[in-house]
Order: sequence, then C-alpha cells, then structure tokens
Amino acid sequence: HPQMKQRQTCAQHRNVQPFSDEDASIETMSHCSGFSDPASFTEEGAEVDEEATQEDIEYKLKGFIDLTLDKSAKTRQSALEGLKNAMTSKILYEFILERRMTLTDSIERCIKKGKSDEQRAAAGLACLLCVQLGSGIESEEVFKTLAPILKKILSDGSASVQARQACATCLGVCCFIATDDITELYSTMECLENIFTKSYQKERNSSGISSTQNTVLHISSLLAWTLLLTICPMNEVKKKLEMHLHKFPVLLSCDDVNMRIAAGETLALLFELARETDADFFYEDMEVLTQKLKALATDGNKHRAKVDKRKQRSVFRDVLRAVEEHDFPTETVKFGPERMYIDCWVKKQTYDAFKEILGSGMQYHLQSNELLRNVF
Repeated sequence: HPQMKQRQTCAQHRNVQPFSDEDASIETMSHCSGFSDPASFTEEGAEVDEEATQEDIEYKLKGFIDLTLDKSAKTRQSALEGLKNAMTSKILYEFILERRMTLTDSIERCIKKGKSDEQRAAAGLACLLCVQLGSGIESEEVFKTLAPILKKILSDGSASVQARQACATCLGVCCFIATDDITELYSTMECLENIFTKSYQKERNSSGISSTQNTVLHISSLLAWTLLLTICPMNEVKKKLEMHLHKFPVLLSCDDVNMRIAAGETLALLFELARETDADFFYEDMEVLTQKLKALATDGNKHRAKVDKRKQRSVFRDVLRAVEEHDFPTETVKFGPERMYIDCWVKKQTYDAFKEILGSGMQYHLQSNELLRNVF
C-alpha cells in the first residue's frame, strides 16, 4: 500500500515524528472522515437504527459536548466517555476541527474541577482529540492549553493517583503527537522523570515508604517518558542514556511485575537507541545485568502468581535477546487487507502506547487515520 510508509530501520522510524515536515496532510485526513459503522458506539449498547446518518451522530455528539458542562459530575463523566467512545471508533476530523476550542475548554475545566474518575476521562479524551487532529497546529494548540494543568496535577502529591496516572499518559501521547517545540518536549520529559525516578530511591532503600499505589503512577510516567525518548534528537538520547541507563536495573527488583516489565522493555529500547547512536556502544555492567535478566526470564519464584511469571518470562526472554544479541522478534499486525511489521523496540513502544488509548479502535485507526499511518 503506497500510503503505508514502512520504515526499513528504527533509525528512519525515529526521524519521522515530530521534528520533520512529514506532518499528516490535512487534505487526506478530511477525506477519511466517512463513518463506516455509526452503530458501533452507543450508550448502554442501545439498539440503533442502522440508517443513522452522520447528522444523527453529530447531533448526539453535540449533546455530549454540552453535557460536559453539566452540574452533575456523573453526567459530565458519561458525556466524556460518550465522546471517547465515538473518537475511538470513528474518524471525526471535520466535526472536531470546528469544535476543538470548545472541547479543549471542557477538558481543561473537567481536569481542573473534577474528581478522580472525571479527570481520568477528560485526560483520556484529550489524547483522542490529538489522535483525531493529527500532528498539526491544531493539536499543538490543544497541547499548549492543557500541558500546564496536566503537569500541575501530575506533580501534585495530594491529587488522586489515578488522575495523576492519566495525566502522565496524556502528557506523553499529546506531546508525542503535537509538540513542535523542543524545549516543550524536554520540559515534559523532565516532569515525567521527576515522578518515575522516585522509584530508583524506593528500590534502594526498600523501606516501603512509597506505597505500591504510587508504583502504577511511576509505571505510567516511565512509559510516557520512553515514548517521548523515541522522538528526541540523538544528542539528547545520549544525555538521557548517561543519566538513566545505570539506574534502570534497580527497577528490575521492584515487587510489582508490571514495573519489572516496563523497566525491562525500556532497557531494551535504551540499548537499541544506544547502539543506533554508537555502533561500538559498550555497557560496563553487562554481566551483572544479563544475569539479572536471565533470572527474570526463568523466574520460578514460588511467591509470584503463575500468570505474572509467564508474562514476565516471555518479556524478559525478548529483553535478553535485545541486550545480548541485538535481536528483536518481529510481530505482524494485520488490519483489514494490510499488515504492519513491528520490527524494533521503538516501534513496539509506540504501538503499545497508541493501543492503550485506542483499544479496540486501533485496527480501524491504522486503516483510516492519517496520523497513525504516518507514525507507523
């Protein structure tokens, strides 16, 4: 497919976003605005007339937008969820383009004024708004408006962990899509670093001061940071490697299986980037690290749940291959008549980040969304 710009290497892949002129062309996006299956998102799965037209859907969405200002928190949250479902399952470029200011204002208000669940829904909607608008000036405006409040909540120890987690993810994804400003990229990464590096100390003192509850926040911040690392210029990648590479192995001892996995995958990605910047890259604690990775790849710890162990072993077999043999097990993703190859850690991390936001809508967006077709 001529539109599928299949990257030959990760080095090429990394240069696409966002510091290049390869922005998704707005014309092409507006052509993709057809609705294939209007019945695929409804409240409570109500039966919908198959003939539902674009006007009907837009009427419903306008209703949701109005309800994001409702007095009742429950109503606001349902409205945000309704908009999220629509944006996951449809390309709504034209509709959103006209209302992006209103939507951004609503999201900002819900994040500022809402409680945990509403903040999460609003941050999730912000991600989808940028996914729909693509990597142009409109997304940039959305990000510039929302970044200060997202950073504020992420850094606020008194805010709910779930809200902070959603803000971390939102900062990563929206910055990845939207930012054209390198200083903004770096300040966003720093904000995320301030969160997950707390896990470095935590693992070292192991006095359990920081609750496991915060671990989920550290994981989301780490994954968002890793996504942004994939679009950093090489000289910055080198700096980050020097800062973090020797600290990451400490996270492999975390009690939380998801943190171990996130740290392992980030390590694999760091090694991939390091070898890209320097073919003769050498890591002095290689032996200790590979022993640790081997232990995790064959973990038989009786105290760990079976499912966790299986998942962990499979990930760490791949991480070990990446670190020792510079190898990546290519995965194939099929969508419609097309297929895409995930052939490096950079691509895997990027794919996983978008899959997390789009869920079951991922295949549809890979087929119809110009932004995703350019990213992959």
